[in-house]
Order: sequence, then C-alpha cells, then structure tokens
Amino acid sequence: MTMTGKTVPSLASRVTDTFEQAFGHGDFLTVRSPGRVNLIGEHTDYNNGFVLPAAIDKAICMAVGRRSDEEVHIVSLDLHQTFSGSVRHIAPSGMHWPDYILGVVEQLQSMGCETGGFDLAFGGDIPPGAGLSSSAALECATAYSLNELFGLALDPLTMVKLSLAAENEFVGVKCGIMDQFASMFGKKDHVIRLDCQSLAYTYFPFRMDGIRIVLLDTRVKHSLASSQYNIRRQQCESGVRMVQKFRPSVRSLRDVTAEMLLEAVAPLDELIFRRCSYVVEENERLQAATEDLQQGDLVSFGQRMFGSHDGLSAKYEVSCPELDFLVDQVREEPGVIGARMMGGGFGGCTINLVKENAIDDLLQRLEPMYRRAMNKELKVYIGQIENGTSIV
Repeated sequence: MTMTGKTVPSLASRVTDTFEQAFGHGDFLTVRSPGRVNLIGEHTDYNNGFVLPAAIDKAICMAVGRRSDEEVHIVSLDLHQTFSGSVRHIAPSGMHWPDYILGVVEQLQSMGCETGGFDLAFGGDIPPGAGLSSSAALECATAYSLNELFGLALDPLTMVKLSLAAENEFVGVKCGIMDQFASMFGKKDHVIRLDCQSLAYTYFPFRMDGIRIVLLDTRVKHSLASSQYNIRRQQCESGVRMVQKFRPSVRSLRDVTAEMLLEAVAPLDELIFRRCSYVVEENERLQAATEDLQQGDLVSFGQRMFGSHDGLSAKYEVSCPELDFLVDQVREEPGVIGARMMGGGFGGCTINLVKENAIDDLLQRLEPMYRRAMNKELKVYIGQIENGTSIV
C-alpha cells in the first residue's frame, strides 16, 4: 500500500520498530491476534445456544521479550502511553488499557504458571467501538505470547478461558466466551459453529471469493444497551422457569422447542413468549445456515441473516431506527447477499455480505441517504475472514 508515493509500513513492522526503539534490544517474538465478527446467532450465547463467529483481517499485533528482572514494561502505539509495574504485584493500573494484559498475567499466576518480567509493545487496526472485540484480541495475544515466551505449554482452549476470566474478573466486563474463542480459534475461509453449552466447535467453509464483509457503523451507542441486556437475560430465564413446570429436565432455552413455548409460555405472558421464541428460532436458523454453507448456498445463508435481523428487531426488540434503516436499505440490493445488526443492539454495526464489485456503488448510495435520514455520518469497515491468533 502506498500513500503519496511512500510505502506505509505494516502493523507488525510498526510494532517491532516501536519495541526496538523503546527497549533497545531485538530479542522478542511477535504475535497477531484478530478481531471477530458474528455472522448469525445473537443473544444465544447466554442461553447456552450456538453462535457462528469468524476471525477477521483486523488485529492486535504484539511484540514481547523477556527481562532479567521481575518488571513489566508496556508500550501502547495507538495511545502513545506506557505502563510499568511488577509481575509480583499485579493490581488494576488505574489507566484501564493495561488491565487487559495484567488480568491475563493474574490468571496465569492463579493457575500456578510462573512468568518472569517482560517488555511488551502492541498496536492494532481493529476499529474501536465497532463491536469487533479488540479487548478479546488483546487478551488472547497476551496469553499466546506469554505461553510461548515462558514455555507454559498451555493448550488454546485454556488460553481462551483464562483470557475470558481476565475480562470478567480483572477488567470487570461480564462478556461471554465467543469473542476470545473466535480470536484464538479462527481459521481462514471458515466460520466456527460454537456450542456455548459444551464448547464443542465445528468449522464450516466460507469462501470469500469476490465477497467482502462490510460493516456499516451507525455511530450510535444508546445508553439502553447494558440495562436492556440484563432485562433480556431475565426474560429468558423467566421463560425457562415457566417451561420447567411442564418439563423439569429443561435447563436453558437451548433445551426448549417452539412447541414447549406454545404450551407453557404463550398462555401466560405474550412478551416473554416473543423473547424466548426469538432465541429458539435463532438457534434453529443458525443450524440451517451451517447446512447452507455445506451446500455452498450463500443466497439462502444471506436470507437467514435477514431473518435474524427481523427477529432481533421485532421479537427481541434490541434494534434501533438506525440499524433497521441500514438493513432495510440493502434488502433489495442485488449485490448484497445478507445483512443484519450485529452485537448487543441499540446501536453499533450492521454486518453485510456484499459482492466486491458492488461495494462502491452501494456506499455511494447509502452514505448520503444515511446522512439525510439520521443526521449522522456513516462509518464503513471492509474485511475478510482470516486465521486466529498466531506467531507472525
């Protein structure tokens, strides 16, 4: 890539250059850990259901080298900030961003894994605030790097679980396991069907020839998101309790069928019925979508993405006018295979599968329309499916 005739250095080379300048030595390893998208399966994770994420070509890159003492020195390229501490006294930094790294160190120590001191420099090209899980990428990069650097011999799933625990317990964000799992286990040209109950996973081919993932960022983050998220979880749990009176073996919405909801929930509470119906239907939709992929039928897969959005908007009610506008505007576009809102809702991005040769025309039409309708500038990110966490 060139800019005004000059070669723009890659993310990895910028990170390694920064490491050498900051720490004065070239004895380090370099690790790349990607962000993720979720193609279908939203709000199913905390109901022990299925999700269908993939790692993308936007990532955190990290250079890490051993120190001869027990100190930790960290440089953030993007924030132009540094942090220093000790592996013997891990505590929240007061700066927030180092905590994703320190939390992983704390989890390693709680497992009995000893690390010495280390120097670390990192940077990324994952757009902040777009719902692509830059925090999970940073945690996975740290776990993978320290595992390699200190010969800890941890398997990938253990690194996923400790990265999640770092975010849940040290950073204090109660996310599910999908983000870290997709970042660590991602595979080029494949999506991952992850069973959030058993953590069993299967790769399905997802050929990106002539197709790109286009994320349309509404530039909206409604304050409703976290409070409504908790309410939706409670509503799902209420539905499970109603079904358990008839079917005591049921443990979560994962075990529930549409017939059970009609029998046990519909007569009692129409709102709870709608919420639970969406989750049950979304799990079924995801299973059907993986069959589409096995048959190479992206057209049917795309229609299921639209169906997912409609359920999230009408039944689960976690969409917003901006998200609905963007999905509605691409429904009849021949170059758009499928689209839906992605993430917790009430803002954030829509994820669109778009034929590469249709992207420019689509954006030329959409950007001014969105500006007129919502009085906001549309942000656009274009990506493709890549491998998970690895040494560069």
